[in-house]
Amino acid sequence: MTSSQVDQTDEPRAGSEAVGGDTPGEGYERGLGSRQVQMIAIGGAIGVGLFLGAGANIAKAGPSLILMYALAGVIIFFVMRALGELLLYRPVSGSFAEYSREFLGPFFGYFTGWTYWLMWVVTGMAELTAAAIYVHYWFPAVPQWVTALVFLVVLFVANLISVKLFGEIEFWFSMVKVTALIGMIVIGLGVLTFGFSSAGDTASVANLWQFDGFFPKGIGSSLMTLQGVMFAYLAVELVGVTAGESENPEKTLPKAINTLPWRIALFYVGALTVILCVVKWTEFAPGVSPFVEAFAKIGIPAGAGIVNFVVLTAALSSCNSGMYSTGRMLRTLADNGEAPKVFNKLSSTKTPAFGITVSVLFMGIGVILNYIVPEKAFGYVTSVATAAGIWTWLMILVSHILYRRAVDAGRLPASSFPAPGGAKCSWAAVSFLLFVTGLIAYDADSRICLYVIAVWAVALAAGWAVLKARNPQVA
Repeated sequence: MTSSQVDQTDEPRAGSEAVGGDTPGEGYERGLGSRQVQMIAIGGAIGVGLFLGAGANIAKAGPSLILMYALAGVIIFFVMRALGELLLYRPVSGSFAEYSREFLGPFFGYFTGWTYWLMWVVTGMAELTAAAIYVHYWFPAVPQWVTALVFLVVLFVANLISVKLFGEIEFWFSMVKVTALIGMIVIGLGVLTFGFSSAGDTASVANLWQFDGFFPKGIGSSLMTLQGVMFAYLAVELVGVTAGESENPEKTLPKAINTLPWRIALFYVGALTVILCVVKWTEFAPGVSPFVEAFAKIGIPAGAGIVNFVVLTAALSSCNSGMYSTGRMLRTLADNGEAPKVFNKLSSTKTPAFGITVSVLFMGIGVILNYIVPEKAFGYVTSVATAAGIWTWLMILVSHILYRRAVDAGRLPASSFPAPGGAKCSWAAVSFLLFVTGLIAYDADSRICLYVIAVWAVALAAGWAVLKARNPQVA
């Protein structure tokens, strides 16, 4: 990358802008229109966690998994309304780190920014490997590492060209996922209503309770699936990262957030309910997509191939989002002296090219690791992403609680998009996320992610000590 391709913007940064609702001049191009922001928000609520992860969770919880997705969905809505109130108070790219820095202090901004970066890097590692596996379904002779590398390079180049291209790619990825899920729901309802296909004779709403009840493995087993359910909801907060590049954040962001409940109700609760009515829960198994299994039972030609394509787009969508958000988060950290200054630079197309490049290199290491290590590495990587995501959500909620306290005291202006229930709903969501963290600690298989996060925290604390020694103003 030559110096002519990259320039240091002289406009004020997010960290140096006065608070109070003005959008800081971060130098980004406001290239994301309402259409793209809406689809990014919708796509963020539909991921590989639903298409693949639901299979293992159905085997653990049976039909009660529907209730777990609904419960977690309510909490996610609380998180997003808290974030929405903060975004309309001060819409900035890298919002989670900025709000943590403003309301909790510089260390929490630093810790949240780097942890969110880690979340997307490890998610990118997992999604690239998953995408290669999906292509292997059609082309078994092509080595998986080659496919993963091709996807990595193509998405990397797209993210460097412009934010508009990123938004357009994400729009169409999300469109494929949304259309496919709606199609699956319509077909399932048709089977239930008219009894066509080979599954018509056994399809019934009674499948939700006929086989050992709604909680066939007990309430405790159902609650243990919450950690996997929360992974399925990772990336809904990506709307907050787009704030600095949305054409009209005051209009597009509230609309995107307010439509979250119906997206969860339709794409998660609705889709799973239909699937579990069409096919009894005992026929699903870990490692197999429940949607692929249901289409096989219904007998639709090429159904497995269609679903495989949809899941491929879900993986590539997540990796694309990861590249976008990691570059922006590194620039926010550099703005505040918490990462090397080179991450401050924008390319001639107003993208944080160096930050994206470094992030992609780390994702590339993940491709190599997933080629070498056993399959269990995929599960470990996703559990680390979940733990990092829970931290991000907690920081959003705590920042919101402190913001509302400041507004009530008259120290800060009120947001034009207040969260319903105020700080009470944020407190409820904090309690729920801490409960899920306890479940992760209780489960021997997922507990390893907490060890990884503990090591990560120690490393960040050491880095913070070095930063303070070199530049006391950082703290």
